[in-house]
Order: sequence, then structure tokens, then C-alpha cells
Amino acid sequence: MNKKLIPLAISSALFTTVFSAGVAMAKDKDAITIYSSAQPGSISPDIYRPIPGQHRGYYNVPGYAMVKSIRQYNIANGVNQIEVSDVAALLDPTTVQFKSHSDKDARVLEQNYQFDLVSQQKLLQKYLGQTITVEQLIGDKIHKKTGELISADGGLVIKDSSGGIHSINSYHNISFPQLPGGLRTKPTLVWSLFSDQPGKQDIELSYQTNGMTWWSDYNVIYSETGKNKCKMDLAGWVSIINQSGASFEDAKLKLIAGDVNRAQPAPSPHVMRKSMNVGIEERNDGFEEKSFFEYHLYTLGRPANLPNNSTKQLELFPAINGINCNKELVFDASSQFYGYGGLNTNQGYGKHSQSDVNVYLRFKNDKKNGMGIPLPAGRIRVNQRDSDGSLEFIGEDIIDHTPKNEDVLIKMGNSFDIKGERKQANYSVDTNNKRMSESFEITIKNHKEVAQEVVIRETLYRWSNWKIVDNSHDFSKEDARHIHFKVKVPANEKVTVKYRVNYSW
Repeated sequence: MNKKLIPLAISSALFTTVFSAGVAMAKDKDAITIYSSAQPGSISPDIYRPIPGQHRGYYNVPGYAMVKSIRQYNIANGVNQIEVSDVAALLDPTTVQFKSHSDKDARVLEQNYQFDLVSQQKLLQKYLGQTITVEQLIGDKIHKKTGELISADGGLVIKDSSGGIHSINSYHNISFPQLPGGLRTKPTLVWSLFSDQPGKQDIELSYQTNGMTWWSDYNVIYSETGKNKCKMDLAGWVSIINQSGASFEDAKLKLIAGDVNRAQPAPSPHVMRKSMNVGIEERNDGFEEKSFFEYHLYTLGRPANLPNNSTKQLELFPAINGINCNKELVFDASSQFYGYGGLNTNQGYGKHSQSDVNVYLRFKNDKKNGMGIPLPAGRIRVNQRDSDGSLEFIGEDIIDHTPKNEDVLIKMGNSFDIKGERKQANYSVDTNNKRMSESFEITIKNHKEVAQEVVIRETLYRWSNWKIVDNSHDFSKEDARHIHFKVKVPANEKVTVKYRVNYSW
């Protein structure tokens, strides 16, 4: 069925915002601060693609924004009815704030948020019992039927002037005499505004809207420099999704990084999801970062265009080259066992385990290393150049919000050529004297042609009061539950670490 709506004889004034006391004369540039409630790295690429096979789709974007704009109106003395259009379809009316820069005593007496937008089905419902014209394409000719619309359930049923009933299941166009009251072409705030100072006034409008979010992504080019030392080239990008139902041109853009608490509202209306434009913002003045309350605020140094139903990528900071990093190999077979829920005297618990050797990259986020900037949480992807110069993907991880002067640890995956095994060697328990002793042997096998340094991370999970009484290699106590052995494993050989721990309670 080909259904196309062509309004007939509708005055253009009906599609123009009307003010009883005047119209908006000018609008300053919008200012937008975007907050994200998405978990770092949780955004799927499907969020900015049309749903396959569907003309319409719905998606709740995990974030929100604060929008502020200044508009100029001609205000009459007394009560004015002001209709404010060009607002986000997903705005929260309870967050709307009004301020007149010209009259400090001006105030909004009443506010209505009208979002019943015009559509073909709504027009048909409004015109039940009224006259419409239906056009049908029969062969190569257009045939028109004019009559009273008596049903719009499925097809159309109209009654002509002679009383004849016509059921129309296929039609080309429908013509309506005018746009009925109560329908809007765009979401609109309607204010009853009181002011005793007639003339032009600058009105500041601010509100929260759903349907907007942002997240950060980091891309790394990795190169090895020998002996577990490496260099990294790091680029940071920000992606912004706007599905708020409004477009913003030349807006002042800010992003908040941090965990901002927000009372959870009732489920908000779904926003229609359309095919979105994806664009890379031209390079110019970038983001400036500063502390703001207990968060970090990133302000873009140039205006940004954020069309509705679009995704935009912006450079978070210029690429930083030559960052010093370390590659770390970690064998952590005991972390799968949990403790301190109570004393554990079960001999079979943690008796034997095998695990891969994990590979990590670590770098210091400080000025000495070319960094020293707060990094918003996000996904970090690592690539390495092959001998032919092509970039190959070698791993990715999620980093949390990372302040300056802190380490960034990236889990890359598991080593193919280095394996580990952990087994219990001896165990004894003396419940009368409240003592327990346990010993382990941990073997690391290196199948590489070069020696490798591996950190063995051990969790003391049976009880909180423990002491290492015998050990084949030096260790370091990391915290109340963990110790580390750092061992060098020769090429094509293996190393076995032994230790005994005593518990008491």
C-alpha cells in the first residue's frame, strides 16, 4: 500500500510558531553539556546503524545532556503566551529553567509541554466525521473521492455526498483541508509568562534531555624495544550520539567525565531511531580539560554541530608519540579461589590448577612520559605493525577514569608460548592448636627462543592471618592477600617456584 500524505490548502502560518505577544527575534548559540551513563566500552556499533530490515527502530541512549540557549522575544505588558519550539523531543519538562536577562521579575505562571506531533494516522483520527479527499492511482490516471471519513481502521471508509459508502484499501494521496488543533509539527513548550516591562527581552532557557551520550576510545600503535620494554603512540577520540529529537548548530560543547549520581526516573519515552550521519569533526581548537567539582570537564574550543540522529567523532587530544611502556607477563592461577568468607580448611580447595599466562601493557600517565592528562574511561585498542608495514590488531581492554600520575594497565590477552601450572605439594591442619600449613609448586614453561620475565601472583585465600615460612624465590607483599614472585625463565626451559604458608587463627 502506497500511502503518502500531501496536505491541501494548509496555510504556512499553521506551521510557524505563533506568539500572542511577539515572536522570537534571535537565538544565541546553544550550550550543551553531555553526561554519559554507559559503562566504558559497552556501546555497540549497532547503536549508530539502522536496524536491519526495519524502517523504524527504537533505542534508549545511555546518557543525557544539559542544554542552554538564549532567545529574544517581543514581550507585551501583562500575561504573554510564548511558544518555544526547537527544543529536544526527549526533554524532561520538570527540569526546565527560565530566566529573563531584561526583567528579573518576569516569571512563568504556567508551562505546557506539547509533543503530540503530526502524523498520517493522527490526522486520520482527528478527521473522523469530517471531509477529506482520497486520491487513487488507477492505471495511469488519478481518481479522486471526496467524502466524510467514517473509519480509518486498517483501510479507509468514506461516505460521499449521496450517502454512498466506499472502502479504500489502496490509495495514492490523502488531502486534508487544514492542520487540526492540538497537533504540532515539532515539540513545543508553551508558557504563560508575566512581565510588566514590555519590549524585547533576552530569555535564557535551560533543561535536561535524554537521548544524548558520549564515550571515549583510544587507539595505540605498539612497538617493542627489547627486554619487555616498549613504546606506544596513543590517540584519543570522543564519540557523541544525539538522538534527542533536536539538532544543535554551532553549539558550545562540554563533556563531563566522572560518576555523577542521578535519581533514576521512570522509563522515558522511546526515541524513534533513524539512519544517522557519521562525521569526523575537522581538526581545530580541541578539548580543554579542567577539574569541576569532583569530576573532570572537557570543553571543546570551537563550536560543534550535532544533528539529530547523528554520531560524531572528535579528537580528545592530539596523538602522543613515543610513550614508554612495559610488557608484563602474569601467571595468576590462584585468583579464581575466593577467601575470607570464613576459615577454609578444605584440603581439596585450590589443590591443583592450570592457567594461561596473561599479557599486560603498563604505562605511567605523567608528564615525564609525555602524558599527565586525566583520561576518561573507555575502550583502548592496541595495534602493532607487521614487517610489511601493515597494522595488525593485538588486543584491547577497558580502562577506568584515570587521573594524571597513575599507571594505566591494559590486558592484552594470553601468551601462546608461555604456560603455567600450580599444584599443592603438602597440606596439614591442626584444629586443636588452630594452625594450618600448605605448600605449593608453581611451574612456568617458556617455549620462546628468548628468556622471559614472568610475575607469579599468589592469593592467600584460606585465612587473613598468614605467614610465608619457606620460599625458593624472593617475593614481595602487594597487599593483605597477595604476594608476587618475579622470575626469569630461560629460553626453552622451565622454572619452578616453591613456597610454604602457615595460617593461624
